[in-house]
Amino acid sequence: MKLLAFVLALLPILWLMLALGVLKKPAFKACPIALAAAILLALTYWKMPVKDCVTGGLEGVAMAIWPVSLVIIAAVFTYNLCIATGSMEKIKKVLTGVSKDRRILLLLIGWGFGGFLEGMAGFGTAVAIPAGILCGLGFSPIPATVACLVANATPTAFGSVGIPTVTLAQLTEISQGSLAWNTTVQLLPLILITPFVMVIIEGKSVRALKGIWPITLASGIAFAVPELLAAKFLGAELPVIIGSVCSMAVTILMARKNPQSREKEYLIGNKKQEEICQESENRITIAEAVKACIPFILIFVFLLLTSSMVPPLHDTLGKIKTVVQIYSGKGGTPYTFTWVATPGVLILLAAVIGGKIQGADISLIGKVFKDTCGQMWKTVVTIMSIMAMAKIMSHSGMIAEIAGMLVTLTGDFYPAAAPFVGAIGTFVTGSGTSANVLFGGLQVETAGSLGLDPCWLAGANTVGATIGKMISPQSIAIGTAATATVGNESKILRKVMKYCAIFIVIAGCVAYAGSRMR
Repeated sequence: MKLLAFVLALLPILWLMLALGVLKKPAFKACPIALAAAILLALTYWKMPVKDCVTGGLEGVAMAIWPVSLVIIAAVFTYNLCIATGSMEKIKKVLTGVSKDRRILLLLIGWGFGGFLEGMAGFGTAVAIPAGILCGLGFSPIPATVACLVANATPTAFGSVGIPTVTLAQLTEISQGSLAWNTTVQLLPLILITPFVMVIIEGKSVRALKGIWPITLASGIAFAVPELLAAKFLGAELPVIIGSVCSMAVTILMARKNPQSREKEYLIGNKKQEEICQESENRITIAEAVKACIPFILIFVFLLLTSSMVPPLHDTLGKIKTVVQIYSGKGGTPYTFTWVATPGVLILLAAVIGGKIQGADISLIGKVFKDTCGQMWKTVVTIMSIMAMAKIMSHSGMIAEIAGMLVTLTGDFYPAAAPFVGAIGTFVTGSGTSANVLFGGLQVETAGSLGLDPCWLAGANTVGATIGKMISPQSIAIGTAATATVGNESKILRKVMKYCAIFIVIAGCVAYAGSRMR
């Protein structure tokens, strides 16, 4: 009976793997079917009361709408508004005016700026925009796409202003700050090696690190240390944003200090491209650069001012909330709608103010917001379905059945497999948030069965979900679309798979070692 329950509990997840990975069905179509399967199994095999099933699903829908979808729409709206006002082009010019060394440009645009875009918006922008810029500068499309996919394999944990980690914390009732810290600690070695891997990909050998390894190392350290400190003292919203900004600053300073590369084979090769870089330096003033970046600056300021670092404002705004009991079953806890001190509202406010400063009128802002909502409806449907499914699976006991069997199969070595589970989630759903929703409860249940720290295994799931981003068919499709290499998806997947395997092995070792120390 145990085996039967395990197989049945896995069916919604197996369907997602089949539908998304083999049948190539869109997530917004596959996920509602998985939800329907979970409902049917919960009502029949697990004998879940209809009322509890409905309210459990509604609890997931509520969480999906507020705050998850709100953050996603707000972040993408900010990016779209920057495009509409022309500020994104100015940001591109600033970034490409630093160096003529392809390796430095890759670190600056693919690693630093890509991380920043992931922290602010996520949902493919961290791959599409940097890869597109790099190709525009003359980079080979496929290596550039692979490098940007690898670069995206560590920031996703705190992408879209920390929504994957925040969502998992809410779902599992783990402290957001503790989860952010545990996740960052496990990500640390991967953050340090990622810039080196990117340079090797671009240069096609380890030899590419010659003459640039100090900048590469500094770029990784400047990302990792601030991210670690931000996770410790600020929570989940700002670690990647702060880390990426610091990494870009250090990379620029070191590139300016040593502007001439002795490795001529890595210099931007033709006159047109050199002119692009030169124009970037000459035409964009500091005032123009600040104005172009003002929405992102305001987001950073607003999130910082409303964080726990400013208790009076944080506590005052936090009181503007509504607490309701949604799930009617045993063990249900009230759900809190925080109306002002939530990242989505703050990002929307920053975007509107920033857009006005950049000269956008109300009609343009309204049009961009309407278009963004239309653009994101499939994503919202996906998230609502997957979160409702996760809640029903958790409340009915399906997650507990899976956890129990995994413990039986892996025993004390389960922590080493925890990141792999998270990576499967992102491969299936294309989203670190969805992967955390799908398997976060499983990790916590398993930790309880093994007598381990649930926060550590939840962090391991987030790390795995982050790594899985590089092999997500969704991410690869976005990358090929941005670099005009559509049709090369399988080739890119083969190239990036080996890096994913290496990262998973490292993450598994870290997760296992950490679990033994706790």
